[in-house]
Amino acid sequence: MNFTSKRALLITPFYMLFEFFLLKYIFLLLGGIDEAYILILTFFIGLIHFMPLIFESKKSRGITRFLTVIDGIWMWASLMFLMDIVFIYIVARFIALPFEVILILLLIVPVVGIYNYWKGHNLVVHEKTIELANLERDISIAHLSDIHFGSLRHRKIIRDIADRLNDLDCDLAIISGDLADGTSIVEPDDFMAFRNVGVPVVFTPGNHDFYLGIDDVIAACRKAGIIVLDNQSMEFGCLNIHGITFSFDDQSKPELDEFLIKRDLTNVLIYHVPYYWEEFSEMGFDVQLSGHTHGGQFYPAVWFGNLIFKYNKGLFKNDLGRYLHVTTGIGATATPMRWGTDSEIVVLRLKRF
Repeated sequence: MNFTSKRALLITPFYMLFEFFLLKYIFLLLGGIDEAYILILTFFIGLIHFMPLIFESKKSRGITRFLTVIDGIWMWASLMFLMDIVFIYIVARFIALPFEVILILLLIVPVVGIYNYWKGHNLVVHEKTIELANLERDISIAHLSDIHFGSLRHRKIIRDIADRLNDLDCDLAIISGDLADGTSIVEPDDFMAFRNVGVPVVFTPGNHDFYLGIDDVIAACRKAGIIVLDNQSMEFGCLNIHGITFSFDDQSKPELDEFLIKRDLTNVLIYHVPYYWEEFSEMGFDVQLSGHTHGGQFYPAVWFGNLIFKYNKGLFKNDLGRYLHVTTGIGATATPMRWGTDSEIVVLRLKRF
């Protein structure tokens, strides 16, 4: 049984229990409903959650991808409704809330949801400048991460990214992990849109790329002409680029040899997670490119992201004049919603000073 199926079997019963009580309290606020109807709704919610996780791991289909999107939107809405209900009950302890006010508070969730869904699908381009003393010439890197190709976002997201990359003024593109989501199988032709990108595309795997088989992901990359750096290095002009593969099977600090650093070149490290920057910087890497955090993806998770990750999103510079860039990514995990973060490609302008 693969990781996705195991996760489905483990999570679904608890998810259905949560949904039952959530629906019960929502309907209580709206005047009440027979619990038999709540049980039926809970059953269908659990089915919509469980079935795509099982079938998408074998073959991706439009209907199961559609159900995955519905499930993801509802999971986000469930969290928002939970916070809404807690707020209503706290306020109601002090003042009596008219039914109309309660209804408006509950309707805020779908209204905000429309914006969240649009935000999660609106791909934007940001530019940031990195100044390096040891850079031979100016060079531009399109940094992208966490595409999460899968059941929520399928081939269209690959086509959209490829089209956008061709519109950019950059010398190469680097994907710092989680090209695949692990919610649907990766077929050999799924990334073929990248073959039409006019600059080299480099990819180093992250944790999600392993969930349904890293071999399928790498095979699809190579068929699409994507350069895979799986604990490997390459030179590109004045850059020495090294990619460290990250998976949850081994989260220990990578042991790197000093010979990986090319003192006559600018050294770029691709590592999916924004960890060990201080150590890699001391070692001699001038720029580290990471993702993984999604910047929290949406509120209130954004606030927790800032607490959990020392470097949650953005561009950081240390006293050695070396940089870490953590992108908020392009795709999404579990739910196709964003709020407070961008679905972004970041063009990093490396400039000599």
